[in-house]
Amino acid sequence: MTAILVLHGPNLNLLGMREPYLYGHETLATLNTNIIALVKTLGHDAAVFQSNAESALIDRIQQSQDDVDFIIFNPAAFTHTSIALRDALIAINKPFIEVHLSNIHRREVFRQSSYFSDIAIGTLTGLGTKGYLLAVQYAHYYLTKQEGASYHYGSAQNSQAH
Repeated sequence: MTAILVLHGPNLNLLGMREPYLYGHETLATLNTNIIALVKTLGHDAAVFQSNAESALIDRIQQSQDDVDFIIFNPAAFTHTSIALRDALIAINKPFIEVHLSNIHRREVFRQSSYFSDIAIGTLTGLGTKGYLLAVQYAHYYLTKQEGASYHYGSAQNSQAH
């Protein structure tokens, strides 16, 4: 059975309380419950992990080398700052989707760049918590329709025109 890992970056533990006008009222616990239910309904194993610490996220990414087939990642504020997280994702060479609750392209200038978008299969931004569920659906498609294909950062088979 294939496994999907959902990683939540810093401050997502405050989901539902922190700036609900921007991030919504749904809590992280509710979001995780919905993600796990959808992943299992689609026939995959699910794991979720949240940390405010960059090193803990890096450790979990590295651990996923052996037990995960696809990653859904909301790097949150690390989107704009963490080359170390980027390097960890490149090192393990697992397909992943970058997710953001708010539309980072409509935010402050410093939030409009990402260290992950160019190495991700795709990005979902500005769709609130529904973006995670859409990412799960795409992960299912990728894992079932692309069976046997491997993901390689920068390979011709994975690059798409922008």
